[in-house]
Amino acid sequence: MTTATRQEVLGLYRRIFRLARQWQAASGRVEDTAREKQYIRHEARTLFQKNKNLTDTDQIKQCIDECTARIEIGLHYQIPYPRPIHLPPMGLTSLRGRGLRSQEKLRKLSKPVYLKSHDEVS
Repeated sequence: MTTATRQEVLGLYRRIFRLARQWQAASGRVEDTAREKQYIRHEARTLFQKNKNLTDTDQIKQCIDECTARIEIGLHYQIPYPRPIHLPPMGLTSLRGRGLRSQEKLRKLSKPVYLKSHDEVS
């Protein structure tokens, strides 16, 4: 990892924890705020620990993009959790009919960047 990339990752890590410290739940309830702050810290620690040994620059860039997207979406919608997407079952297949394996591949490719690591950790 280059020095610039390392600084960018550490900056994102600090930004997430600053965000968690200042976070206010949209409902305004104290217990919701505490639960969401805990979720933000736990999710950040888990994902950064999981990815700390990455050496491929493309994978590191994908993780940085995912992190940035999740921060921006969380701030915009006032929810720390990843926004769910709905893909109807077998909705991506062509009329010629494809196997289940190709269906899974299409679903994986159509997943937004902010949800790439969500299924792996949860």
